[in-house]
Amino acid sequence: MFDPLWKLALGLLTGMVFGLLLQKGRVAKFHVIVNQFLFRDWTVVKIMGTAVVVGAIGIYALLPTGAVSLHIKPLVWLGIVAGGLCFGAGMAIFGYCPGTSVAACGEGRRDAMVGVIGMLLGAGLYVVLYPQLSGLLKTWGDAGKVTLPEWSGTSPWLWIGVVCFGALAAFAVFDRSWGDTSPRLHKDTRQRHGAS
Repeated sequence: MFDPLWKLALGLLTGMVFGLLLQKGRVAKFHVIVNQFLFRDWTVVKIMGTAVVVGAIGIYALLPTGAVSLHIKPLVWLGIVAGGLCFGAGMAIFGYCPGTSVAACGEGRRDAMVGVIGMLLGAGLYVVLYPQLSGLLKTWGDAGKVTLPEWSGTSPWLWIGVVCFGALAAFAVFDRSWGDTSPRLHKDTRQRHGAS
């Protein structure tokens, strides 16, 4: 059921490094997340885009060695749509995503701590209700455990190349088209949320 201890330790170490990078990248700050939604600061997109690229390369490079393993979740269409809407609404209201909220907890931010407690309670409620929800979630269809390389019959490295190219193109567009990307939020909002 669980991976070997050394794999779990590797996951813990990479998670700690990722949390440190989130904190150093300042995406654990409420005003940075809000300014992302206001299209004023593209720091979050850049950091998460970089994480996706580095993660994809790292996972598929380590996969043949057995140092990592893929745990593909079924493609349940209604679950994807409902989960995406809940995630987006929660992030807009809360001002953090799950990863940045944990990093903000590490900084001692009480608003993030309340949100993390809410996420844990919500996850627990979902686990309790899952037997009743699973049938409903599959009403739009369940494509099974499928990946884009399997679906298209191509190499994973082709898709990783597409993701890398897309990330580089997006970074170039954001840097040139959106002007100043420094954090800007009204002074009263920054003070209300204890932003530094």
